[in-house]
Amino acid sequence: MSEVSRETAAAESAAAVFSTQLPLAERYAELLATEGVRRGLIGPRESDRLWDRHILNCAVIAELIDPSADVLDIGSGAGLPGIPLAIVRPDLWITLVEPMERRTTFLEEAIERLELSNVEVVRSRAEEVRPRGKADVVTSRALAPLDKLAHWCLPLARRGGQVLAIKGASAADEIAKHERTIGKRGARRVSVVRCGTGLLETPTTVIRMYHSV
Repeated sequence: MSEVSRETAAAESAAAVFSTQLPLAERYAELLATEGVRRGLIGPRESDRLWDRHILNCAVIAELIDPSADVLDIGSGAGLPGIPLAIVRPDLWITLVEPMERRTTFLEEAIERLELSNVEVVRSRAEEVRPRGKADVVTSRALAPLDKLAHWCLPLARRGGQVLAIKGASAADEIAKHERTIGKRGARRVSVVRCGTGLLETPTTVIRMYHSV
């Protein structure tokens, strides 16, 4: 696909995914391309792929989340996937959890600039988040191997809640490798789900696991 064709496809996908929220998503993209790059939260080579590789890649996992859910985004970094989720789903309450001060400063400024009323920032490591066992959904993106994610994230989800980990092409292999360990952590109904099929050139791959009831 040529560069022009790829950009056109990304623009069409963005309009389909964000609908009336698209102007807000565009403001976030601009913020990532400027302050995000300047502060080292987004690589300079990523600025041309912000929509398809980052923003849309994250926003489409909203299809897995029930209305009015309480979501914890662990290791939020530049706000991915938490901020795209907050934009595309104003009904969700999103808590961005990030231990690094320079990143939490960026997140707080982003929330203020975007005037998002359904997001808060907590500077914390995942294992130190309180209260535990309350979130409907715990999200992460390219954060850690699945066994570590289960250790960090499952205790934060309520019984019957879910952990959504955005992963790559080796997701199924990762499940097979860590199946016993994550089962001991309380993971149940673990599966690989593709989000954004029919909307994105490359659908988002998500490992979905439920906290045992």
